[in-house]
Amino acid sequence: MKQQIQQELKEALLQRDNLKTGTLRMLLAALVNKEKEKNQHQLSEEEIQQVVGTEVKKRREAAEAFDKGGRTEMAQKERREMEILQKYLPEQLSEDRVRELVKDAITQTGAAKAQDMGKVMAALMPKVKGKADGALVSSIVKEFLVK
Repeated sequence: MKQQIQQELKEALLQRDNLKTGTLRMLLAALVNKEKEKNQHQLSEEEIQQVVGTEVKKRREAAEAFDKGGRTEMAQKERREMEILQKYLPEQLSEDRVRELVKDAITQTGAAKAQDMGKVMAALMPKVKGKADGALVSSIVKEFLVK
C-alpha cells in the first residue's frame, strides 16, 4: 500500500495537484514516523490502515473545529484531504450495519445499562476496527444502552 501511495504522490506532482500532493506527503511522513517508532522497516497493511485512520480522524476533528470557528474554507480543505485519505481505508460499514452489529454485541454480552458500555465496545470493536468510525460506534452503543 505504501508503494501505491508513493506512486499516486508522483502522479499528483505531475498533475500539479497541490492539495493531493500535500496530503499524500503528510501521510507518507506519518507512515515513516510510525516505522521509526516501531523500529520496523515496513509496516503491515493493518498498521498502515491504522495510521491512515488516525490521519482521517485528525482531519475530521480539524474540520469540525474550523466550522465552529467560522472558517469554512479551512474546514472544506480538511474535508477534501479526508476524502483523499479515505481512499486508502477499507470500505466503511453503513450506519445500519453498525446498528445491527451493536444489537448483536449487546445480546451477546447481556448488556442492559450504560455501565455495560465497556463490555459491548470490547466485543464490538474487533469486528468494526478500521471499517467504522469509533465515535459513531460509541454513540450508537450509548443510544441503545441509555434507552
